[in-house]
Amino acid sequence: METKYTEDQFEEFEKYDALSDQDVFTKIWTEPRRVFKFINDTRYEKYLYFFMFLAGVASAFQRSSSKNMGDHSSLFLIVFGCVILGGALGWISYYIYAALLSWSGKWLNGVGNTSSIFRMMAYAMIPSILGLFFLFLQIAVYGVDCFTDFAGYLEKGMFINVVFWISFIIENLLSLATLVFMVIGLSEVQKFSIGKAIANLLLPIAFIVVPIVLIVFIATIF
Repeated sequence: METKYTEDQFEEFEKYDALSDQDVFTKIWTEPRRVFKFINDTRYEKYLYFFMFLAGVASAFQRSSSKNMGDHSSLFLIVFGCVILGGALGWISYYIYAALLSWSGKWLNGVGNTSSIFRMMAYAMIPSILGLFFLFLQIAVYGVDCFTDFAGYLEKGMFINVVFWISFIIENLLSLATLVFMVIGLSEVQKFSIGKAIANLLLPIAFIVVPIVLIVFIATIF
């Protein structure tokens, strides 16, 4: 049976630059603003919670590496903790950050709410999620040494070292792409300029870091 639409429904559809699921995940690399506009306008949420789970895993691995968790934990515990706890709880930190971005964005006359920013963040994290593949490649080569400050990279053969460093560089480039997507996505959701979007990304961090620095400074004085 043919579906019939009213004239008002056709006008509503024409407001949006329709994209397929495939378009969302391919054109985000070449036309990120167009994709984030579509996501925001249509409230597109396909795979949102799955992406936030993987984003939590990716962030947990980054924290484990930066804190040299391998110095006092086994590889199994690190991987288990990052995948289970990071994936299950990581989205909470992103939701809190989205709420802070919505709050600080109002100071800059932004219009995005917590839900719309959280939705945008899920798709902005796609590059970092892909970076997990290259992280696992590094783990396969160096094991727990990926999470220590031990410079064991020189002990492997040249080919293995080349594979490792190529994967390491790609992983970091994908992390940079995530940051770029966050700026573009936030500017679209909040109806900001790029400059305001960058400022808004930094404001919540300042709200957290500055009080801590002041407390530590005061504690050292007294």
